[in-house]
Amino acid sequence: MPILPTLSTSFIVLSAILMAFGWRFIIKGKPKQHKYTMIAAALSALAFFIIYASRTIFIGNTSFGGPEHLEIYYTIFLIFHICLATIGAIFGIVTLTLAFKRNITIHQKVGPVTSIIWFFTAITGVMVYLLLYILFDNGETTSLIKAILGT
Repeated sequence: MPILPTLSTSFIVLSAILMAFGWRFIIKGKPKQHKYTMIAAALSALAFFIIYASRTIFIGNTSFGGPEHLEIYYTIFLIFHICLATIGAIFGIVTLTLAFKRNITIHQKVGPVTSIIWFFTAITGVMVYLLLYILFDNGETTSLIKAILGT
């Protein structure tokens, strides 16, 4: 099990778990616990991103090593995950900004959408990890574009 992908995936899972607790806290009327838990969730997501970006810059990314007939499905799934993660990150920044600026009315509308997007991002991220490192042999570690497009 490669350490950096395992560590970064763990941070994404942790961020989703913390977000679920934060959501529960606000439903229970505990805004202080909600705030701190959501900040911890955001920091966990940031830790993922720092590890992922550092690995991409210094080592590269791993391409799909599974059966060739599944590669197109993996590639489509990966592109979906990347789009979802990008949208989730943007929504996350907006949601946090709204909260810190005390624009609670809009934060309350955007926050649940952000959480749902992030839950799906975490789930698809774990699935990408499983496909790359657990279910199949590791593919070649290479540049980001080559890993995504398989060229």
